[in-house]
Amino acid sequence: MHLERVKSPADLKKLSIGELQQLAEELRSRILEQVSKGGGHLASNLGVIELTIALHYVFSSPQDKIVWDVGHQSYAHKLLTGRADAFDTLRRFGGLSGFPKRSESEHDAFGTGHSATSISAALGMAEARDLRGEEFKVVAVIGDGALTGGLAFEGLNQAGHRKKDMIVILNDNEMSISPNVGAMSAYLHRVLTGSFFSRVRKETKAILEGIPKIGESVAKIAHRAEGSLKGFFLPGGLFVDLGFEYLGPIDGHDTALLIETLRNIKDIREPIILHIVTRKGKGYKYSEEDPCVFHGVGPFAVETGEQQPASKPADQPAVCQQTYCEAFGLALTELAASDDRIVAITAAMTEGTGLAPFAEKYPKRLFDVGIAEQHAVTFAAGLAASGLRPVVAVYSTFLQRAYDQIIHDVCLQNLPVVFAIDRAGIVGEDGPTHHGLFDISFLRCVPNLLVMAPKDLQELKRMLAFALKHEGPAAIRYPRGRAGIDLCHLFHEFDLKTGKAEVLAEGDDLAIIAVGHSVPPALKAAEELRRNGVHATVVNARFVKPLDAGLIVSLGQTAKRILTVEENALAGGFGAAVLETLAQAELQSVSVKCLGVPDAFIPHGSQKRLREMNGLDESGIYQAAMALIAESRTRMASSSQ
Repeated sequence: MHLERVKSPADLKKLSIGELQQLAEELRSRILEQVSKGGGHLASNLGVIELTIALHYVFSSPQDKIVWDVGHQSYAHKLLTGRADAFDTLRRFGGLSGFPKRSESEHDAFGTGHSATSISAALGMAEARDLRGEEFKVVAVIGDGALTGGLAFEGLNQAGHRKKDMIVILNDNEMSISPNVGAMSAYLHRVLTGSFFSRVRKETKAILEGIPKIGESVAKIAHRAEGSLKGFFLPGGLFVDLGFEYLGPIDGHDTALLIETLRNIKDIREPIILHIVTRKGKGYKYSEEDPCVFHGVGPFAVETGEQQPASKPADQPAVCQQTYCEAFGLALTELAASDDRIVAITAAMTEGTGLAPFAEKYPKRLFDVGIAEQHAVTFAAGLAASGLRPVVAVYSTFLQRAYDQIIHDVCLQNLPVVFAIDRAGIVGEDGPTHHGLFDISFLRCVPNLLVMAPKDLQELKRMLAFALKHEGPAAIRYPRGRAGIDLCHLFHEFDLKTGKAEVLAEGDDLAIIAVGHSVPPALKAAEELRRNGVHATVVNARFVKPLDAGLIVSLGQTAKRILTVEENALAGGFGAAVLETLAQAELQSVSVKCLGVPDAFIPHGSQKRLREMNGLDESGIYQAAMALIAESRTRMASSSQ
């Protein structure tokens, strides 16, 4: 086993090309074994194994900097940089992160979780190197899907202008998470498949190989000659026009060719793009056939590719076997049948945001803009300004990238854009780059924006219909996963009114005001409180903005104790909004305790464990309520003495 002998990248250099090829298969088996047991990103990682080997064979990490874009493809990198013995802890609490993480290893040059960041980060490293008079290489690895992001082009533009010594490896597998779309994808496809260019390039290569290799100057001339020919024959010569030397496309699964090519360009001190072609899911039949499903996957059977079904309580209603994501997609498809103004927008996440049924039924009304969240929001604003009702389906963590567009392009103009914010709250094993813990804080301060959070699937559907009729921007945040329990059959207040909360239980000892996913555990905690002689009012806030100020003030006057519960940062969050409301009403005698996420980035781990850690489960809410009552009684006793 060659993998057992590789404790650091230096050990790679002791292996022959044949042994490196065997190592590639061992890496595939190890990654497949681990992901099948614990879930993770499979297809993207299987596609870059030969590239990872070649990079560490030619370059010297950590002195040379390898910057992985997104980080979905970093598993082989982790295995080759001293973390093989801990690989079975991948994405587990306290274990290895599923993404590059600077605090985890000196070989992780830059932390990445979102897309299109690698070129800008690599350029910053190259500039810092030159300012300090240091000597090392900087390599950015970016996928063709990530290249649809505007940040990638901003980095390319600056790097080409500055003529910095850096290498950008364009990993072209024709997929991001959903199939790639847009002009860049079409451009790369033409480069890859153009028979005329392929013939000219082969002839050019033969000519260049015949030139005596008498130093770097000749190599540069040959390289520029090839670039000039490409600039002439290719549509636009995009990368050459941006100031890069361009080489490729070459086979990204040919280890020997990759090593030879990287060695040849290593000493060229100009910005270079090496275009490689890989197959997403390489080496595992099921991920090759369906890389979309195997992009991010839960535990599955290696022999069949079938994912293990999630465990569920025997008495759980069938409707709750849907995820929030699935319920959203089906509801939007249903609503679109009676309103042809409704259109949907995704940033390369058609399946991930539940829009596959909508795309199938209304293909002309679905717009996949690529990995370009900023564009998605302003594009939606343009659609809304022209009379349509656009719904932007996006993960909470990715919506952060479009904050300026939310404010200036949508809310300032009071345009009827609906933001369907998936994966709000604690996400789980993908960790801090993917938790959606800030959207309440950054959205509730924006004028004109309605912000809602459903307690269950049925309320999500009603909120979506409500938002689509609202004459202005609206946001609905909902968590990853299944609802767990459908509360709608227990309560019969079906009409939504702007800014009106829902009282689910009544009691005089304290009020628990919960929002979204926190409502079901708050109800369970109230049941436990009642068994222990404490009677709580439980409120489903429904609206983060506007708040039901009248109800909150009334509860402050009667219950005297208020506990708020949210899966969001406490700073500027829902609880802060309740405190502001009470302060504005000048209620001085109310004891308030806020449950939420502290001022820290939450690590990766299961949703269950992370909620327990932060006191956001049934037990944590119960304990917080009892502590609030004890504290207020102590305070009252002290003041009466």
